[in-house]
Amino acid sequence: MAEKYNTREERRKQANSNKTGKSKKKPKGIFKKIFLVLVTLGIIGVVAGGATFAYFISDAPKIDESLLKDPLSSKFFDKEGNLLTEEGVEKREYVAYADIPEVIKNAVLATEDVRFFKHGGVDILRLGSAVIGNVTNGFGSQGASTLTQQVVKRTFLTDEKTIKRKVQEAWLAIKLEQRYTKEEIFEMYVNKIWYANHAFGIATAADTYYGKDLKDLTLEEVAMLVGLPQSPSRYNPFKYPERAEERRNIVLHLMNRHGFITEAEMKNAQSIPVTKTLQAQDTSKVDTTSYDAFIDQVIEEVQSMGDYNPYTDGLEIYTTIDKDAQKYVYDMLNTEDIIQYPSKSLQAGISLIDTKTGEIRAIGGGRNIQGKRVFNYATEAKRSPGSTIKPIMDYAPAIDKLNWSTYEQLTDEPYQYSNGTPIKNAGGHYRGDVSMREALERSLNIPALKALQEVGVEEGYAFAQELGIPIPKNNYESGAIGGTQSVSSMQIAGAYSAFGNGGIYNQPHTVTKIVLRDKTEIENKFTSKAVMKESTAFMISDMLKGVIDESYGTGQLAKVSGLPMAGKTGSSNFDAADKKRFNIPSAGVPDSWMTAYTTNYTVAAWIGYDKKSEYLGKESQRIPKKMVKELMTYVHKDDKPEDFKQPKNVVKRGILKGSNPAVKASDYTPKDQVTYEYFIRGHEPTKVTKQYDKTSAPVGVNASYDEASNSINLQWNYPQTDSSKTPEFEVKVSIDGGASQVLARSSTMGLTIQQPNPGSTYTFTVTAIVNGQKSASASASVKVTAIQEEPIEPEPDLNNPEETDDTGQNDQGQDNSNDDNNNNGNNNGNTNNPGNGNNNGNTTNPGNGNNDGNTTNPGNGNNNSNGNGNNNSNGNGNGNSNGNGNGNGNSNGNGNGNGSENSTGGTGGTTEPPQPPIDAENTVPPAAGDNP
Repeated sequence: MAEKYNTREERRKQANSNKTGKSKKKPKGIFKKIFLVLVTLGIIGVVAGGATFAYFISDAPKIDESLLKDPLSSKFFDKEGNLLTEEGVEKREYVAYADIPEVIKNAVLATEDVRFFKHGGVDILRLGSAVIGNVTNGFGSQGASTLTQQVVKRTFLTDEKTIKRKVQEAWLAIKLEQRYTKEEIFEMYVNKIWYANHAFGIATAADTYYGKDLKDLTLEEVAMLVGLPQSPSRYNPFKYPERAEERRNIVLHLMNRHGFITEAEMKNAQSIPVTKTLQAQDTSKVDTTSYDAFIDQVIEEVQSMGDYNPYTDGLEIYTTIDKDAQKYVYDMLNTEDIIQYPSKSLQAGISLIDTKTGEIRAIGGGRNIQGKRVFNYATEAKRSPGSTIKPIMDYAPAIDKLNWSTYEQLTDEPYQYSNGTPIKNAGGHYRGDVSMREALERSLNIPALKALQEVGVEEGYAFAQELGIPIPKNNYESGAIGGTQSVSSMQIAGAYSAFGNGGIYNQPHTVTKIVLRDKTEIENKFTSKAVMKESTAFMISDMLKGVIDESYGTGQLAKVSGLPMAGKTGSSNFDAADKKRFNIPSAGVPDSWMTAYTTNYTVAAWIGYDKKSEYLGKESQRIPKKMVKELMTYVHKDDKPEDFKQPKNVVKRGILKGSNPAVKASDYTPKDQVTYEYFIRGHEPTKVTKQYDKTSAPVGVNASYDEASNSINLQWNYPQTDSSKTPEFEVKVSIDGGASQVLARSSTMGLTIQQPNPGSTYTFTVTAIVNGQKSASASASVKVTAIQEEPIEPEPDLNNPEETDDTGQNDQGQDNSNDDNNNNGNNNGNTNNPGNGNNNGNTTNPGNGNNDGNTTNPGNGNNNSNGNGNNNSNGNGNGNSNGNGNGNGNSNGNGNGNGSENSTGGTGGTTEPPQPPIDAENTVPPAAGDNP
């Protein structure tokens, strides 16, 4: 038992003995434990590091090829090929690897990655050196990024200096090297790097700092550019030329160190001040505000041509813009210098295009517009076209499909749509039968509707669609006056340009071609087609000229003197509910239009308000006409266009006004009854009016001189074949070959000319006039016999034998004649006696009755006159002759002895010798339109 139960001390000793034995084995166990710990930590580190690496790369972005394509700005050129502006996220010029000069390649490699063509995306040697540097000086103090890694960082990653970013950068660099060649990656690098002053890519930098292409740069210039990317702001040569020069010299040193240049080349380049070849900084900023509306449309068009992005693809875009016209349109809308506007809220859209090509020259996108890529009122505002639709949908289809002439008769009368809804003209009046020409010039609604109904609603809408007018789902008759369509000014201008282009429609466009970065040219393919007959286009144009030129035309305010221009006005209406709601007057309208064209340009102008509560008054509605006038004057200031050319299949005919169906005017139709209209050849009228047949000429014209009565008798006959026509005769006379003067107009066929000039030759011309139409003339001549007069002795006064001169009073009473007046007809002297006929000189004999001339025999014949001063009987009494023997029959001499200017004394019924002008009271001016 004792052996089993030792004392406490023995047991203590035994325990100590055991401890001593174990302590001798301790060193071996410690190393083993340390090794196990290190292995464990290593495994844990590898696992943890691998997991961390796997996590980092799992979260790395994918290599997106589209992101490797740098966003390059595009250049926009005007119609002359001159640079207009540049648009894009950044302004870049791209350079292909093959176009990069060797000196630039060497400078980049020497400075950034001399082993670029030897590593696989990550340079292990540089990485090891960088790790040591980062341990010694702190993480991030030294970089080891290759060109490939820099491309990855600038394309897919941020600039933060973290382990995660560095791991992802290395991983993506390796992946990038597997997908692209070294040359492609080098090209990506030099085009991505930022060089300060808004210059992305080395080609842009060369232009920014030196105004040169890459191939023209010198060694010191290349070195300066290559040194910038390390810290573009710090080494900006415009701000810090000393720093830039210091950095440039480091690049030159590295190029020499790596054997790309000699020491002499290095020192020579380093000796040149950096500012010596540096160009002045361009601080100017071109204001392209006036072009914004046009550029917006260009961008839309380029994107519609294919998968092209003007903001990123670095395109060269060749446009159709006329810079001067665009600036003028912008000023017209945004200043008060050309047009005065009633309010700032009034909006407008203007489109100017080339009539022959459809190329857009200018776009007025709105008034008081701020910023780019905003709403464009010329291309995006869709409003009711009003009456501007009439030529497009109503009249052109009728000419094209039904062979209507410009004279086609339409009745303007109270009328209804087919559904029974009334239709009215703008003024509420009706003009009865009118030609298509007049209906269009006056913009009458009812004839327009009738035209559409005749041609067919479906046909009219289809015709408009061919002209680029958008068509609603349902075709209504109200479309005849613009009641259903919504159009832009660009669409209206495009449609009207086809009228001025012989029926050829060219889709309005702003781009002629684009050039890609690889210099591939892409032509703009736009719609161009014949949409109507040439005859239709011409006849519409000729009628629309009247809209501007005629005094009653609705577009006369747009007239430009001397410019052959056609056009059409239009306006829309508020519906009854809006009129009542906003208290809009009857004359207020929401839209007002004017479109016009020459063979050179077509313009469409629209104005209106965005809010329904605002309206255009009468004065505001004139603004589009003024816009057109001013713009057309400006664009034609140096180039007068040709007039619209009449096609061979169109004929012009004189038509009797008011005839229905049309009949041709005859050669004898008065000019004021003829209207000249155009017809499709083969569809013109053949019947000639008989309303104005040829008027027969007078026949048997005879003129004879009666010496006894000293008068000329003129007589003629007329072969009257139509008893319903009563001719009027115009008689003209010429004396001794002088100018012809109208002697008389009467319905009788005879005329007596009293007291002709002795010895003169009278030539008479007689013309018949029937219904305003003159006949040919018939003539006759006669020579008047010269009269030899002998001196006449005065006869004694039997009543006053002691008196030889009458003192103005006779025995019986006071004579009413005055000394200086032509008393008693043509008496040339003074007399106290009444009724002495044509006595020459003084006489005391009263009433010479049947005596010829002067006589001393008193009171012969049936003369009832005597010397009584107040006797009312005339000097020749009731005898068969006048006082001078030349009277006609029972004519009275009217010689009351009054010495007034109008008394004729005793010359009863006679005509004085004709002295021009002859018989002035009977002279009637020729009728308007008379034929010679």
